[in-house]
Amino acid sequence: MATSVTWGSGPFSSTKLFLFMVPLVLVAGLVSVLGPSPSSWFSTAKPPLLLFSSVTSSAASNGSVTTPSEVKQREELLVVAVDNRAGENLISNYTHFNLSSTPPFSVQAIQQHSRDEQNVPQNLGNVSSVNESYVPAERPKLQRKFSILDRNEAGLIKARAAIREARNGNQTQDTDYVPIGPMYMNANAFHRSYLEMEKQLKVYVYEEGEAPVFHNGPCKSIYSMEGNFIHAIEMNEKFRTRDPEKAHVFFLPFSVTMMVKFVYVRDSRDFGPIKRTVKDYIDVIAGRYPYWNRSLGADHFYLSCHDWGPETSRSVPNLRDNSIRVLCNANTSEGFKPSKDVSLPEINIRSGSINDLIGGPSASKRPLLAFFAGGLHGPVRPVLFEQWENKDEDIKVHKYLPKGVSYYGMLRKSRFCLCPSGYEVASPRVVEAIYTGCVPVLISDHYVPPFSDVLNWKSFSVEVSVEEIPKLKEILLSISPTQYIRMQRRVLQVRRHFEVHSPPKRFDVFHMILHSVWLRRLNFRVHDHQSQLS
Repeated sequence: MATSVTWGSGPFSSTKLFLFMVPLVLVAGLVSVLGPSPSSWFSTAKPPLLLFSSVTSSAASNGSVTTPSEVKQREELLVVAVDNRAGENLISNYTHFNLSSTPPFSVQAIQQHSRDEQNVPQNLGNVSSVNESYVPAERPKLQRKFSILDRNEAGLIKARAAIREARNGNQTQDTDYVPIGPMYMNANAFHRSYLEMEKQLKVYVYEEGEAPVFHNGPCKSIYSMEGNFIHAIEMNEKFRTRDPEKAHVFFLPFSVTMMVKFVYVRDSRDFGPIKRTVKDYIDVIAGRYPYWNRSLGADHFYLSCHDWGPETSRSVPNLRDNSIRVLCNANTSEGFKPSKDVSLPEINIRSGSINDLIGGPSASKRPLLAFFAGGLHGPVRPVLFEQWENKDEDIKVHKYLPKGVSYYGMLRKSRFCLCPSGYEVASPRVVEAIYTGCVPVLISDHYVPPFSDVLNWKSFSVEVSVEEIPKLKEILLSISPTQYIRMQRRVLQVRRHFEVHSPPKRFDVFHMILHSVWLRRLNFRVHDHQSQLS
């Protein structure tokens, strides 16, 4: 009778099973000792570099907002805008902003999945299919391509270094003017920054748009700075470039005042048509050029002296939050950010020239303590009129001047000229006082005076809050004659920075506006994500 043999029972089956397993154990041991490490089966990309001090963009961005702490290792952080105050202060003691009412300029980030995902070999479902002699190929070294943008940024790095060095250095010689004195936060740093601006700064003016709303603006009114700057920059051959690749900043040449005149429906209080005009314009330039999307507007600027200038920017969030807004209405309680926006002086040019506005007697030939004449509007002036209209012979406050009395004659007779806010915080009386050699008294809350990053306003003006209006005479009389003479002389020295010339002259208001834009451009870097590596 035949006996059947099975693997499952008896001593014979145990012996066979033992003899079968020994070779398998030996092979497994050899593989574990001599074979490649499991980590070599995967080629893992390095985590992307996080550029916290730059401005960059990507066409593939999905637009979601996140914070750096939420970014995982395999995700890339694209920084939209950066306030450099959080890191190194480039201008240091010389850049002083009124930040009491303004939160820090926040970093906004766009979260995007990295395109460099793990390179996993195919057919890894079965270990036996892996070639044990597999050695991952070396990743080719990527060579850096230096674009015009890279060269621009390199130039700005050198400018920042030169400004830092000048803070505590010697004065630089200049054939036209050498800033000196307590009117400046740091005269040496300002002068070096100004010279660096003259050497490097290039502005591209978008040619899209038609007059009268674009490439045009008023030159005779309290909004005259809109038209004067637009015409000056478009005629300028030193700073304007026709090649956008070479530009450090991009100018949006629209006039809010002209929009109010030609686009806005009178008395409607509907800002919609103006906002749509601005949004459509941004859409056009963003579609035709890569520069707006590259920085999300951070290196773009527009200029407005109309009260509705800030409101205009709300039509495009990136225009409001990222772009450099050059505004007369520099009110920190309404969203003006001194770290990125520029305070523009409001200058009322009636005849198209300032020749008849400039000049006045010395300090000893000004018999009147203080003077103001103007309409009763806004929240500040009613308080001033209630306290001082027809109340004191030393402080002349009028709604309307008596017949035959010259407004500019009164400015030239006064030691202090009162500059209360009207409907908005800015007032043309500040520059009128400076033109006539009268020490300006700024009466407002939340106002950032023009060029405060360069000029030390406390050295040549008096700042009075609305609450202090009842103490106005006491405050002015507390200034000694010697101190007043010094302040008045400083007013005459800083006057050049507020003068309007055609063509512009060095250190005048046109160049000071450009310098303020230049300083903001120094505070961040623009990074072209798509052309970083080849």
